[in-house]
Amino acid sequence: MTFLVMSISHRNAPFEVLERATLTAAEASDLAREITEFEHVRESLILATCNRVEVYLAADSADETIAGVVDLIAKHCALDTASVRQHADVSIDDEAISHVFRLAAGLESMVLGEGQVLGQLRDALTRSQLDNTVGPELNVIVQQALRAGKRAHAETGIDSFAPSVVTAALAQAGSQISAPGVRFVVAGAGTMSVLAVVTLLERGVRPELISVSNRALGRALDLSEKHGVTAVRWEALDDALADADVLITCTGAMDVIFDAERIARVAASGRKPGAELMILDLALPRDVGADVRALDGVTVIDLAALADNEADQQRTEALAQVQAIVDWEIAGQLAARRHALVMPTVVALRDKAREIVDIEFARVEARLSGLDEQDKSEVQAALQRVAQKLIHAPTVRLKELSEAQETEAHTDTLATLFELNPGSWDEPYAQAGEVS
Repeated sequence: MTFLVMSISHRNAPFEVLERATLTAAEASDLAREITEFEHVRESLILATCNRVEVYLAADSADETIAGVVDLIAKHCALDTASVRQHADVSIDDEAISHVFRLAAGLESMVLGEGQVLGQLRDALTRSQLDNTVGPELNVIVQQALRAGKRAHAETGIDSFAPSVVTAALAQAGSQISAPGVRFVVAGAGTMSVLAVVTLLERGVRPELISVSNRALGRALDLSEKHGVTAVRWEALDDALADADVLITCTGAMDVIFDAERIARVAASGRKPGAELMILDLALPRDVGADVRALDGVTVIDLAALADNEADQQRTEALAQVQAIVDWEIAGQLAARRHALVMPTVVALRDKAREIVDIEFARVEARLSGLDEQDKSEVQAALQRVAQKLIHAPTVRLKELSEAQETEAHTDTLATLFELNPGSWDEPYAQAGEVS
């Protein structure tokens, strides 16, 4: 069994590609189901966030699977196959496991150490369990990655630096948006928008200074009822913008919502002369057109700007602690996985020895019918000791080699020499369960 990860993210693809490489939860489920129909794929999980699409696979053959997955990603994301092939990173087995653990801890995120991806990965696993596209292999890897991610956030101070893309954007916007009386408009009412509202409230912004607008008014009303913010009809969004100092936009739209013409029209229709507008575009695809940046009095911070600013954020000590935790958890997971890989061969070798002992003892018993029960027991015990001593050295050595990451070739050799037919091993490594 091969564990494989195919990833299109901010690390390997330009934002022009990321804007198109987006999937809704329903689309991610459809993609996972189609992938699991491949002959060589046993399990599939799709992680789709604002700046990444990742496919996790448990497959019998990586080479025969990758090409088909590339084609499906291209189809579902409306990308050409060559673009997906160029910008998708593929990692296998140990490297793939390391990637998932690092991702859960925020070490693969645009804002290093952010915690939002932990919930996104948990949601992806829950969805895949409900869709019945994951099984023991993916379930145990992702479960352990989630455990490592939770440890990283609980045992270090990483959350105080950049718990989310929202906080990173607010930090980059600077002190000008934290003055008393600054008015905010949040466009969209999805997960990122909810996080934006909650973050503003936690920072002391009064609810009456926050307006939320969404195409489906009901979701904006839910936020209004829960947090006391103002719900604005989508058709009245421009009126709300005329009085706003900051626009935070994170809709799921596939096209630009705010272009230069619209923002200029808003400014001309009622904004105070000289009033500055700060726009935080946290959506992919972008909600704000590139031409907006040329407008006077308008500042735009988007995900690309956050990525460019990442090197300036000083979190060295906390990130080193996170890395140490993740390295420890990865080592334990890889050791457990290698142990699981050799166990079918070890069990098959023991069964083979037991079978030979039983056959030979039956022959001895038939020829020496005059032996009493005590003598028979001693003969049987002697045969068992010989068999155990013969298989002891190869069994121990095989386990030692698995710890040194030299597994497959040696298990294959042992199986060939002893004519073994190893089955599967389900405990303790590959054990399915619910999301914790």
